[in-house]
Amino acid sequence: MQRLSPVRQQAVSVSLATGAYAISFGALSVAAGLDVWQTMALSLLVFSGGSQFAFVGVIAAGGSPGAAVATSTVLGLRNGFYGVGLAPVLRPMRGLRLAWASQVTIDESTAVALAQPADDVPARRAGFWWTGVGVFALWNAVTVVGAVLGSRIGDPAQWGLDAAAAAAFLGLLWPRLASRAAQAVAGASAVLALLLTPVLPAGLPILAAALVAIAAGWRAPRSRAEVPE
Repeated sequence: MQRLSPVRQQAVSVSLATGAYAISFGALSVAAGLDVWQTMALSLLVFSGGSQFAFVGVIAAGGSPGAAVATSTVLGLRNGFYGVGLAPVLRPMRGLRLAWASQVTIDESTAVALAQPADDVPARRAGFWWTGVGVFALWNAVTVVGAVLGSRIGDPAQWGLDAAAAAAFLGLLWPRLASRAAQAVAGASAVLALLLTPVLPAGLPILAAALVAIAAGWRAPRSRAEVPE
């Protein structure tokens, strides 16, 4: 049991750091035109920071609800792939426990779980649950704070809250850009999104940029160096 203590500490640290920038989401969501209840529902039901920021970002830019949902969904698909790596850690599960595990399968819970030694399944399982539940509780609580404050502080850009989403995305993306192949895909996607932004409705440039990554990942890696850690 002593080996689990550092895992819990890591999970709590990640939960606090992640939950803190939910204040930005709450404020930006209200500024985009959603009310407090709608903002709370997004955090409670969607519970995927990247997808939530993408949704309100498209709405704020004047995009259609369909484009906002499509963009949010594409970004949220990554959580389904996380389940492949977590399946050996979490099984056997069924019923409500399985549904709850699906809800808290996010970037942070996956990262903390898989950061533990591969042969220490209890540590990986503890990392997943402590992080997933911790982030869920704090993210939803702080979202309410951000939504309430957002209706009172005016333009979130004046407080720098509009930059939090980009900073969070960059923090998640940066460790995955170690290989030249990953850097090339990221660069090509960014250039395509920038070129299409003036000519396509909000949200669609992101969807188009995602096709670059899909095309690049369609073929099997030709060498071990191309396989991400």
